[in-house]
Amino acid sequence: MLAETSSFTLDGIAARMVRVEVDVHRGLPHFQIVGLPDAAVREARERVRAAVVNCGFEFPLQRITASLAPADLRKAGPAIDLALATALLGASGELSIGPLADWSLVGELALDGTVRPVRGALAMAEAAREAGHAGVLVPVANGPEAALAEGIQVRTIENFAELARLREGRVPGNPASPTEPRWIEDQPDLADLRGQGHLRTAVELAAAGGHGLLMVGPPGAGKSLAARRLPSVLPPLEGEEVLEVARIASACGLGDGTITSVRPFRAPHHTVSAAGLVGGGSPPRPGEITLAHRGVLFLDELCEFSRPALEALREPLETGAVTISRASGRQTLPCRFTLVAAANPCPCGRGEDDPACRCSELAARRYRAALSGALVDRIDLVVAVKQPTAEALAGPAGESSAVVRERVAAARELMAERLGPGRTNGEAGPEEVARFEVTAAAATLLSEAHESWKLSGRAHGRILRVARTAADLEGAAAIGEGHMAMAMQFRRRTER
Repeated sequence: MLAETSSFTLDGIAARMVRVEVDVHRGLPHFQIVGLPDAAVREARERVRAAVVNCGFEFPLQRITASLAPADLRKAGPAIDLALATALLGASGELSIGPLADWSLVGELALDGTVRPVRGALAMAEAAREAGHAGVLVPVANGPEAALAEGIQVRTIENFAELARLREGRVPGNPASPTEPRWIEDQPDLADLRGQGHLRTAVELAAAGGHGLLMVGPPGAGKSLAARRLPSVLPPLEGEEVLEVARIASACGLGDGTITSVRPFRAPHHTVSAAGLVGGGSPPRPGEITLAHRGVLFLDELCEFSRPALEALREPLETGAVTISRASGRQTLPCRFTLVAAANPCPCGRGEDDPACRCSELAARRYRAALSGALVDRIDLVVAVKQPTAEALAGPAGESSAVVRERVAAARELMAERLGPGRTNGEAGPEEVARFEVTAAAATLLSEAHESWKLSGRAHGRILRVARTAADLEGAAAIGEGHMAMAMQFRRRTER
């Protein structure tokens, strides 16, 4: 007999449908899986055999052929186990799987029949909806995540033995309900950053407008402390942003399955490769920039990163997406993130202003050579950070993250009205920048700076974007002279 079910395999962060066809006929006992299965899929034969027997079903001692279509798509991971075992029982006549004709089945089988969670359940539920299926059957742990996909039934199954309900003509499992994304209150607070008013202003601008931030200063000045507190001043994820971040995290196996509204924060070590940073491998996997989508990518000790890894960031910073091309095909992954970087001024870290620095000018120049002008030109805010005084460290704390977050959220609402939902000034295109309202004094100031600093066209537009963010934080309709001066102050170090 022949039986068919449907499941999914992950291709990057997207789910691709797999038709599972199982044929059971007379012959010597043999179980074969065809259709470009990887090692995890080939090993499903043993998991399925043990799960079927241990759940009280009869395993057919005949010739079994399982075909995974399309045959030219590589099948990876154990998510097909549940669909494979169900089709096997249907082909052997053990169960009538008619009630599951319009359903997709996703889950890994343990030897005792327990259905274990898999990566990418949300993407798989959305793919099932797009394919016109009535519903999707997922492991219990994946239920709340998969239920975020609207327009499709999601049921959870804990053990393969529950498929016995098919004998009664019922779909097994229990309905799943989505959980509301939760905000994590216990985050590092910006109030911990003392004696660095200039840096606090830069952090607020970066959070509000999605602008890149580069901090240059000696060790212990507060660069990493400020970067790790940036997510706490970002507004919570909302609407489609929650789905985008949850889809990526699920496909990459991150987290414990809970859905949060806190924006991602990724801080890869400086030894990361270009493929690890932007994505790659075989099969292609998302990199750190995709994992930081809608959040923050923090690169500490920026000058220690390899030149190829840093240069690979140039296009994603502009487009908000990265395309990975391989012989087997192309994948375009989202990566709209806020870049925050920290660097020392020289190899010893003290800088030329410190008498203890013994680095030669040539050594300092070679150290900074890892940062190309093209990459720095794409960073909107550059801050020279100095060691705070003892009095400043002992003084009162600054504004808390909650207070700053309210201003950032209000500014982002103004940006959404101007540019569209979820967009910030850092993402504004040339046509949108040209429509920014600028006072005559501010326009004159920018024109003079353009001539004296020999600004590039990109730098000119980025100064306008930062100035527009400064105006939005104050609720101003037009970019004033003070807003323009602030934006130029954070740009001047890269243009001298």
